[in-house]
Amino acid sequence: MKKKLLSAILSVAMIASLLAGCGGKGEEPQAASAETETQTQEQEPQEEASDAVEASEEGKVLNIYCWNDEFKRRIEDHYPGYEKDSGDATKGTIGDVTVVWNITPNQDNAYQNNLDETLLKQADAAADSKIDIFLIEADYALKYVDTEFTMAVSDLGVTEADLANQYQYTKDVVTDSNGVLKGVSWQGCPCVMFYSREAAKEVFGTDDPAEVQSYVSDWDKFNETAATLKAAGYSIVSSVNDTYRVYSNNVTSKWVDGNKINIDANIMKWVEDSKALVDAGQAGTHDLWSDDWSKGFYPEGKVFAYFGPAWLVNFSMAADAQGSIGNAGGWAATEGPQGFFWGGTWICAATGTDNASLVKDIMLQMTCNEEIMKEIVVDDDDFVNNKPAMEAMAADSSYSSKILGGQNPLGMYCAGVEGLDLSNLSIYDQGCNEEFQRAMKNYFDGNASLEEALDLFYKAVVEKYPELTY
Repeated sequence: MKKKLLSAILSVAMIASLLAGCGGKGEEPQAASAETETQTQEQEPQEEASDAVEASEEGKVLNIYCWNDEFKRRIEDHYPGYEKDSGDATKGTIGDVTVVWNITPNQDNAYQNNLDETLLKQADAAADSKIDIFLIEADYALKYVDTEFTMAVSDLGVTEADLANQYQYTKDVVTDSNGVLKGVSWQGCPCVMFYSREAAKEVFGTDDPAEVQSYVSDWDKFNETAATLKAAGYSIVSSVNDTYRVYSNNVTSKWVDGNKINIDANIMKWVEDSKALVDAGQAGTHDLWSDDWSKGFYPEGKVFAYFGPAWLVNFSMAADAQGSIGNAGGWAATEGPQGFFWGGTWICAATGTDNASLVKDIMLQMTCNEEIMKEIVVDDDDFVNNKPAMEAMAADSSYSSKILGGQNPLGMYCAGVEGLDLSNLSIYDQGCNEEFQRAMKNYFDGNASLEEALDLFYKAVVEKYPELTY
């Protein structure tokens, strides 16, 4: 079992064999000792989160692994009793516990590679060097939650009652194949369509969200509107990759059926619609995050819309840059053709942590405390994982987004998040989605036929996951 467990963390492809069954407990002392340790921790009462955790009885160092400083900023700004280290930005304190932030960027898979390597050493690491908390994203969540490197939150003392106000989809993402919850999140990431108010006024005579929605309420209308916008000098989206997640979040089947690669009909609908947009000059094929893709953040980029969650428009569309649409409050939000979600960050407790009580309190304070949740909405413009908090803020006339020209979009997010269905998530999602978009770019740009592009996709996926066929 140990061999397969380690392989699982190094390669998603091996997780399938891990889930199929890997031998008896006697072959894996790490897993048994982690379970025993959890049971020992649970002998002590942990019924409620305290404002000041008695962390002195546990480890003196809390190691947190993440890929950027978003969670660090949330902890610094909102966790009760957290103190920054004035001389070292990678450290802080909670009571007498030193918090160490291990931040490795996502680029070239560096974060996962570093996390994998460190988790493999977890059992033999000194207490102060062990990972206590690590963060994961939805695209690769199952890679980690379907292994014994992640603790069940119930083993920390976090109960279903504690999590009752959280959105169900955020739990589904980090629930393992046995139905065990392995993480929690402070945010939800339902998505909308952000559009340029200036462009809407010019082309449609109004920037009212309800009126604009009538032009994009389904894909047929969206594609018709693309032609109207093109005639006025606008691309409806910067890249056809902007719409990919909308289609891929609304599939009716998984990427893999048994061990055979499966392309859902809605994914092929994206291909058909996208090819038409590109051929008509109504959208580009730019990679997300590229310079060409980002030109539409500015008026001269002549891009009508982007699709995404609150974090996209607030933190990734140059809202802080003079001259940008966001900086001038020039975006607005409407539902768009279909609801979907994108991203999110989940907090996982690493098996072997010697700070279980503190990890529990961080989870409870940062994902269940309604007052802290409201603070995050107001201070950070985030959509939080708490139904009462979000419903209250959606109805609060004093709350608005400067980037969205004074609009309160939270009601749209609240409506969208309830309809999210993650039943078709699989351990192959990240690889298949990436390779499919990469292969289809050849088709959209006229460098390959559809059949040739599909063949490129199949071969790339099988190379990545040798256990699959097509």
